[in-house]
Amino acid sequence: MKAGRILIALIFLAGVVGALVNGAAIFSRFLYSSLLLTLFAWVWTRWVARKISFERSSRALRANVGDVLEENFKLTNRGRLPIPWVEVVNKTGIPFAAGSRLFTLVMGRQHRSYTGRTWLTRRGSFQLGPTQVSVGDPFGLFSVSREFKPGDTLIVFPMIHDIRSFHSPQGMLTGGPVIRKKSPDITPHASGVREYVPGDAMKRIHWQTSARRGRLMVKEFEQDPQAEIWIYLDSQRTAHQQIAQKEVEVPFHSMLLMKRPKIELPPSTLEYSVSIAASLAHYFIRQGRAVGLANAGQTLTILPAERSERQEAKILETLAFVNSDGNLSLAGLVATQSALLPQGSSVILVTPSARADLLQAVDELQRRFLSPVVVLLDAKTFGGPASPAELITALRERRVPVIPIACGDDLPTALSELSSKFKHQETRAWQTPVSYSST
Repeated sequence: MKAGRILIALIFLAGVVGALVNGAAIFSRFLYSSLLLTLFAWVWTRWVARKISFERSSRALRANVGDVLEENFKLTNRGRLPIPWVEVVNKTGIPFAAGSRLFTLVMGRQHRSYTGRTWLTRRGSFQLGPTQVSVGDPFGLFSVSREFKPGDTLIVFPMIHDIRSFHSPQGMLTGGPVIRKKSPDITPHASGVREYVPGDAMKRIHWQTSARRGRLMVKEFEQDPQAEIWIYLDSQRTAHQQIAQKEVEVPFHSMLLMKRPKIELPPSTLEYSVSIAASLAHYFIRQGRAVGLANAGQTLTILPAERSERQEAKILETLAFVNSDGNLSLAGLVATQSALLPQGSSVILVTPSARADLLQAVDELQRRFLSPVVVLLDAKTFGGPASPAELITALRERRVPVIPIACGDDLPTALSELSSKFKHQETRAWQTPVSYSST
């Protein structure tokens, strides 16, 4: 484009100087030709720019870190005039997003389609766009850019690691009778029927029993007799640490051969915590357990424990937007929410905090007959000031399972090793069965 403008400028200058000095007709032709050529190029560029249309789409709008986003792009010249060149720039916020292209000579009524593949390396929400399309005239004088607004929104879930096993007590009284407790919610465990009272939901009415008895009867449900799993994620602003690191683009040959690269987590305690929480939720829901999530960022988020793929999707979508912007400590979160948990539940605390109030949170959980498990990130390896060695010792003295995680650790291995060290929950004196001998 710069060369074309220089050429036209030289022709125009030669025409002006020649017409003033010599007055020959050829110099006037140079002058008029340069002006007409400039006007023609300007009109051409704006005309073809109006006739450009662009579409982009993706079949999947939910993915995990490490997955490949595949987008389909379609550029169409709806006019009759050819376009010498078209540049497509993908301006989405996805790191190292594919989809930018340069086309030459797009004829009238012609379209160009192509596919862009992007390795997803960051969780969060990303708009698929905007997309900037630039066109130019045949002489390289002018260019016009149009920006097509973003359409769909992609949500990237955290990275999920394949955990082989994880410590989880089955209940307070292993091998003992199931503790029955009524539930106000609908659960898979129906216990019987009772008479209808005002306020009962219509979907709880058991119509066959109602027809047989001649009055409305509703179904009653019990809480899940198997211990719930609760994941408490520390999102306090002052708790997390991060080492500055520049994002690295996936090599081109890996993209070309669709060879899945090894994507490592950023050296951030928040990203490690979120990935650990997502991996644990995925593991326990695959085991058929009821899993809940508690997180205190700018807003308090509580997802009641459920067992379904839908619950996993809700947890992952919540974790995709977690930031370290909260003011409430993990100990404060435990103090406000632990009273609402059913006895015998396991509470997994994921935190980089090495402060003493974590011990208070653990003591609070044990007093309420809950089973705490601590996943403790070593903030010092992430650029933090303090080492959690003393806290780890204090937790182990309380017979609390603790998993120390350092920056760069293999998370599947670290999380799976705990189950071999803590086979059973500690048996307290009041839990020991008493045998009576006959005299």
